[in-house]
Amino acid sequence: MDYDEVLTRFDPVLGLEVHVELSTNTKMFCGCPVAFGAEPNTQVCPTCLGLPGALPVVNAAAIESAIRIGLALNCEIAEWCRFARKNYYYPDMPKNFQTSQYDEPICFNGYLDVTLEDGEVVRVEIERAHMEEDTGKSLHVGGATGRIHGADYSLLDYNRAGVPLIEIVTKPIVGTGARAPEVARAYVTALRDLLRALDVSDVRMDQGSLRCDANVSLMPKGTTTFGTRTETKNVNSLRSVERAVRFEMTRHAAVLSGGGSILQETRHFDESTGTTSAGRKKETSEDYRYFP
Repeated sequence: MDYDEVLTRFDPVLGLEVHVELSTNTKMFCGCPVAFGAEPNTQVCPTCLGLPGALPVVNAAAIESAIRIGLALNCEIAEWCRFARKNYYYPDMPKNFQTSQYDEPICFNGYLDVTLEDGEVVRVEIERAHMEEDTGKSLHVGGATGRIHGADYSLLDYNRAGVPLIEIVTKPIVGTGARAPEVARAYVTALRDLLRALDVSDVRMDQGSLRCDANVSLMPKGTTTFGTRTETKNVNSLRSVERAVRFEMTRHAAVLSGGGSILQETRHFDESTGTTSAGRKKETSEDYRYFP
């Protein structure tokens, strides 16, 4: 659907989740180094591989970085928090669960004021910034797209598994109208600049040390109930964040106007075409079986 027509019929709702790899010397729960570009599976140990009997010890520098980020985002800092096992099956997570935070994150209830190109300031409210560990990396070989569909085989590199992550999650962003894609890009830009200034991450989107998941839903004009959202995963450039949000707004509007319904799912963004494609059905928190 034409973008202008989308705006006459719907109001967009955004939610942005930004994953930040911290620039610590070692991983979140073990002493393995985190240098980018090392030979595959050379920066691993029994702890980050989840071998029986291996016990995690939290990285103090990662906690300090989390607090620095929380303070810069005007968050409250928890005096006591804990980790949880987030259980789902990914082949590049060797433990078969991710050590993350769920109901008691280290930072919560913050905000970041974002300035658009014409000087307008938009306040983006932060729901939480929590600590977790990264997954490994899958390389799908033999297909045309680099994805698992159509590939002949896959290779797994666990060097990245266990690297310290901070996930920064916004509250729903409403009222931005036609400027929603611009607000999304401006927010990720401002966040990247802030994190670089704090010296907690190199925020290299091209290397995956800063990744954005863009959630989009639409509300028919005159209503206040949020629509079903989709989550475009791991968008890896500022321009692509804006393009992905804009495309999903037009796609949602076309589906809804045609009498269809939006499926809650993840989407993949194609840099070459500026479009998204279906990923996997999006789980709810119950599906992850969080275990303190």
